[in-house]
Amino acid sequence: MLMFADYKFLYLLLLIPVVLVGYAVLRYLRSRRVKAFGDPELTEALMPSRSRSKGWVRLAFWCLAFAFFAVGLARPRSGAKLAEHTTRGAEIIVALDVSNSMLAQDYSPNRLERAKLAISRLTDKLQDDRIGLVIFAGTSFVQLPVTTDYVSAKMFLSSIDTGSIPVQGTAIGDAINLSIKSFSAQSEKSRVIVVISDGENHEDDPVAAAKQAAELGIKVYTIGVGSAEGQPIPVEGGLLRDKDGEIVVTRLDEETLRNVARAGGGAYIHAGGEEFGLNPIVDDIRKMEDEEFGSLVFEEYDEEYMYFFGIALFFLVLEMLIGERKPRRRLFEV
Repeated sequence: MLMFADYKFLYLLLLIPVVLVGYAVLRYLRSRRVKAFGDPELTEALMPSRSRSKGWVRLAFWCLAFAFFAVGLARPRSGAKLAEHTTRGAEIIVALDVSNSMLAQDYSPNRLERAKLAISRLTDKLQDDRIGLVIFAGTSFVQLPVTTDYVSAKMFLSSIDTGSIPVQGTAIGDAINLSIKSFSAQSEKSRVIVVISDGENHEDDPVAAAKQAAELGIKVYTIGVGSAEGQPIPVEGGLLRDKDGEIVVTRLDEETLRNVARAGGGAYIHAGGEEFGLNPIVDDIRKMEDEEFGSLVFEEYDEEYMYFFGIALFFLVLEMLIGERKPRRRLFEV
């Protein structure tokens, strides 16, 4: 089975139909010019050495050469073997609040987008650490299991919005409990949960969940997003209002987040405009004892690109050897 290291070069194959259609259009336009010049049979008689088919044959060989060259650029590989790869680091699960209150514009452009940007920057600073992502509102959901694939982590992160969880509310405790279950079986020591929320919890007891995490050796950090003054919540068509028609104002509940962090053996940080608060947490994680993780990865590939380049060269030489005129003599003449 062939696998490609740079599969993006395979998109070059889409140029082949364009070349074929373009050549067909040029042939058609040339035939029209010949008809405008005079009688087609007479003009053909005036050019007895012109071949109608060799142009297509040369183009076919050129397209084959181009196709094999494009596949060669994509670096086809085969013969992959599974090998055990060992890394050392920590496991970090970020529990991100995606309730409607995260649309408040304490930060630019809003709380949720600012938090997503901070998490994206966090992945840039990780090396062999594993990161997972849990999103929550009225319920919780594992958006990304713990992984070292930081590119995939950013892709999953970019797709998050307030519609990712259909049940509205803020259940921090449920998010912490789900995060506890989301750590890998290999992890025992260096485990961290980072809760990013405005702290307006109305669903459960997050302090009890944080205590349970601490008993299992998991540190719980909290990052408060928002301001004590509060901000209205933008919705389509204006601002969010309650059943009495009053504008809903969402405020940062620092006391709840401090209590959660204290119960979880971590720390509470208020997210600022420039420094969101993840850097001090990363510094604390670096002081923790690194966990050793083992995983199976594919390696020892056999590169096959040189064979495709050789075939491409073969068809290119054939294309150059074929002339544009008919042969002057036939092999068998009667």
